[in-house]
Amino acid sequence: MPQPQPLTPDQTALQRLLVIMAQLRHPVNGCEWDLAQDFTTIAPYTIEEAYEVADAIERADMPALKDELGDLLLQVVFHARMAEELGLFTFAEVAAAISAKMEARHPHIFGGEPDQGQSRELLWEALKADERSAKGQGGAMDGVAHALPALLRAEKLQKRAARTGFDWPDPLGPADKLREEMIELAEAQGLEHQAEEAGDLLFAAVNLVRAYGIAPEDALRAANRKFERRFRAMEFAANARSLDFASLSLDEQEVLWLEVKQSEAGKTP
Repeated sequence: MPQPQPLTPDQTALQRLLVIMAQLRHPVNGCEWDLAQDFTTIAPYTIEEAYEVADAIERADMPALKDELGDLLLQVVFHARMAEELGLFTFAEVAAAISAKMEARHPHIFGGEPDQGQSRELLWEALKADERSAKGQGGAMDGVAHALPALLRAEKLQKRAARTGFDWPDPLGPADKLREEMIELAEAQGLEHQAEEAGDLLFAAVNLVRAYGIAPEDALRAANRKFERRFRAMEFAANARSLDFASLSLDEQEVLWLEVKQSEAGKTP
């Protein structure tokens, strides 16, 4: 394999990154770690970098977002480079494919078709359904990635089912179902049965939250942040009183929890 050409001043930033990755994967002069990787070993890093992008956005940390987007871009370049080495496709083909897809999904912008004024989400989903059909994926559940976080995948599966009419008309149905699943979990015997019922309970909870028009993933992320904030505040309050938080009784910890909640609500404990 020929040596990658040295960088020239007129190369763009993206071209520079592609050249760097080619050098890292060079079979003679490349990096030992990079050469040892394949699609499977890199995939977890790709997922991790996507989450770090989301985290930077949630924290409104724009310098971090710039860095994390770079890390995520590197993952795309890495996968494309490995594919090119196997004769599968190139980075340019990846870019060309997504460009063609975006143009096809926006015919009123790129195709000269009139804007029907319909829901952008409905139009997008209809076009994606056509794409799945062209790939021989005719089922409503086809194309929902198995690698998605379980909470997000549950929401997507339920939305797909809803588009076929298989959905509750209002929150009352999923609320009753959630109560039913709580009882079934309490009555389940054995770890395997309990785990199955626990999954049904979580799935029902996603359905109920979705019935209120709330994104379950966003809601749980917010709840995680709130719990973490309040727990840290409890620990801080205990330390300020020279108390070992972990040594306090549950009742004593609950007092601190209520103090934190009341403080956040602007009330005097």
